[in-house]
Amino acid sequence: MAELHAGRIFAITNQKGGVGKTTTAINLSASLAATKRKVLVVDLDPQGNATMGSGIDKNELDKSVYEVLTGQCHTKDAIVASESCHYDLLPANGDLTAAEVELINVKMKEHRLRYALAEVRKKYDYILIDCPPSLNMLTVNALSASDGVIIPMQCEYYALEGLAALMDTIRQVSKILNPNLEIEGLLRTMYDPRNSLTNDVSEELTEHFGDKVYTAVIPRNVRLAEAPSHGLPALSYDKQSRGAIAYLALAGEVIRRNEDEKTPVSA
Repeated sequence: MAELHAGRIFAITNQKGGVGKTTTAINLSASLAATKRKVLVVDLDPQGNATMGSGIDKNELDKSVYEVLTGQCHTKDAIVASESCHYDLLPANGDLTAAEVELINVKMKEHRLRYALAEVRKKYDYILIDCPPSLNMLTVNALSASDGVIIPMQCEYYALEGLAALMDTIRQVSKILNPNLEIEGLLRTMYDPRNSLTNDVSEELTEHFGDKVYTAVIPRNVRLAEAPSHGLPALSYDKQSRGAIAYLALAGEVIRRNEDEKTPVSA
């Protein structure tokens, strides 16, 4: 077995809702797990969609990321195993909405998640954080804790405008809180190559961001949309579906970008 290393931490974020953040967190993580990588998903959205989509009932949690951020328990004590997705999960539910208020007067409040993940980082090859669809203290905590940002986005008219605002946020966090933060990749979701606007926006993205744009694209896919209601990733729900195959391709790209001979991956 290769020597354990500190896992790569990626925030999956976009201030725009409905672009496939949670779908990406679940399905990329499940695809990485299928390649024998040890993966932790951190649900940082009070809606708890990544928790439910991982087959864990958010209403039945003993401990969650809320208790971790507010110092009421150790990170390892809140982590649960998702048997349906084959990764570990730091779950969330509505309790998390209270964390922002409670953290206002806490010292180093922007770094609470970074400290929490430092406790368990060496156990994992990848830690993926599903962020809420807004720029708040939770998102800032995610960006402060991460090595890179994965940005899912639809190729539509308003997408580039929203992307500019997100880039400003990432630059500010990088300057003030986390100088190591960088763009890991841009992921085109709900992709329809028959749509001329999709192709125009896609070309513009590639022109501006070059190889930061993942080659893999995530198509509009009924199976991807259905899988979360069963608490399953697409890979378990229908491994032949276009959505499942697309996320496997994305996992391959993530692995190629982040692993080389100097970066051993635990067996």
